[in-house]
Amino acid sequence: MIPNALVIDAHVHYWRVDRGDYHWMTPDLPIHRDFLPGDAAPLFDAAGIDGIVLVQATVTEAESRFLLSLADTDRRVRGVVGWIDMMAPDAPDRLAALAQDPRLRGIRPMWQDIDDDEWLLRPEQDAAYRAVVELGLTFDALARVRHLAHLPRLIERHPDLPIVIDHAAKPEIAAGRHAEWRDAIAVLAAIPHVRCKLSGLVTEAAPGAPLDAIRPYADTLLELFGPQRLIFGSDWPVLTTRQDYATWWDGSHQLTAQLSPAERDAVFGQNAVTFYGLPA
Repeated sequence: MIPNALVIDAHVHYWRVDRGDYHWMTPDLPIHRDFLPGDAAPLFDAAGIDGIVLVQATVTEAESRFLLSLADTDRRVRGVVGWIDMMAPDAPDRLAALAQDPRLRGIRPMWQDIDDDEWLLRPEQDAAYRAVVELGLTFDALARVRHLAHLPRLIERHPDLPIVIDHAAKPEIAAGRHAEWRDAIAVLAAIPHVRCKLSGLVTEAAPGAPLDAIRPYADTLLELFGPQRLIFGSDWPVLTTRQDYATWWDGSHQLTAQLSPAERDAVFGQNAVTFYGLPA
């Protein structure tokens, strides 16, 4: 890293289970417990993380406000990606109300959990997309491979919408379905303003899989997006269902070892600052 370059983890979740709105978090999950700034601080200290982007984990505005409230006491929170009901007739007003807090930097619908693969294209959401652009916010696409074919149509309708693909669209690494994923994500990578997160790959590999199982996917991302459009994220604490923070931090650096120092600074910090408009 170049001295004074900001190091950003652009995909972190905090939650408090007793808030009661995490619909997907069943008691049998190993991450069914609180994960808050105090839990993460030693991990970030060890890795030298300067700042983080908190990302929504459920479909309520109350959770988005909870994340924004954590930024009052956690110095590392540089931005929050929240949630609004994009189908609501007053979605633009709801978003504008959340965006009164300047730490709100984007929104993310939980597309991966919606049965309709074309849900993002419903015309009722057009006003919400326009509001994202007008408010200077961004859009995290929580997509799976099957969704990628629909994103170019969304971009045609809203060419100014800043988009980042979360977790590289969750390629089926354990099943070895690299070619299908590569063909799908290459179409998005050919659109110059689309970014992608170098995150979430570990949890798509088989339990205990070596780093070399992930390497072809990381190499493809570097080939297609280049180091100027890749954004590092840990997906902590979901990450912990496969490995600890330090292991992924080290592994992500091994996967990008061929980059120059300036290119690594871009992937591990500057690209997040630029895309989300984070305070430097």
